[in-house]
Amino acid sequence: MKHKILFILLLSLSFLQAQELNCNVTVDYSKVPNANPQLFKNLEKSISDFVNKNSWTEREYKPEERISCSMYITINAYENNNYETTLQVQSTRPVYNATYTTPVLNINDKDFSFQYIEFQQMYFNPNSFDSNLLSTLAFYCNLIIGVDADTFSNLGGNEGLENAQEIANIAMPSGIKGWSQTEKTQNKYFLINDMFSPTFKPFREAQYQYHFLGMDKMNINTKESKEAIINAVNSITKIQNVRPNAYLTRIFFDAKADEIVTIFSEGPTVDVTSLLENLNRVSPTNSVKWEKIKK
Repeated sequence: MKHKILFILLLSLSFLQAQELNCNVTVDYSKVPNANPQLFKNLEKSISDFVNKNSWTEREYKPEERISCSMYITINAYENNNYETTLQVQSTRPVYNATYTTPVLNINDKDFSFQYIEFQQMYFNPNSFDSNLLSTLAFYCNLIIGVDADTFSNLGGNEGLENAQEIANIAMPSGIKGWSQTEKTQNKYFLINDMFSPTFKPFREAQYQYHFLGMDKMNINTKESKEAIINAVNSITKIQNVRPNAYLTRIFFDAKADEIVTIFSEGPTVDVTSLLENLNRVSPTNSVKWEKIKK
């Protein structure tokens, strides 16, 4: 009996180590009149457990390797177990040999509607579309894992991204907004399919150039690291040349704009003439920020 209990404990520990995410989930219900706080707190806990306690890939993660991320859900309307929300998804990763964490993803999904009955079981079947809540959460969990892996190895995030693509393919026939290729807006379908398009390959290559060749080596050779980050921006510029105002381009700078300004506003100095030209051409909405970069 003791051996059986020990086996169960060891099995439980190995399962825990396989979990990939350390995600802070927040449900903001301040826009809902006469809200029942406990209802939304239970939703918040259910989502947090679903995201953090599931294993999304085959790889085992040590506790210290779990990816720090957050999901901020704003409830815009609620009636009869139907929720209309927006979802802000962010992730970071540590910088090697530093106490600093660098932002990787910052995505605002404005079309996230779902049904949720309090205390319902949240079980995700990757082979079926059971609810928009489960599929959307699972999609972003796998996206976070895939892009994070791309930052450590060039195009190394295929497993997570392929999982996200399969979720999108299964969800697409549902007709629920956010999954269809017929929508004119930028949505989850276009986001994940662009990840595997040769046209947008520079986005994934830029993740490796920026983080592993740039940020992770900043304490070793700051000037060379800055050059690597410039190369990452140059990679994103390749997308602009064929697909102006692409969704992935915006996603890159939504995460990185403030950090780029900080990096190139401090010494040692490098030639930023071409960098500024590219930044203003590829991300003109951040032109006020780019003005802070010292020439």
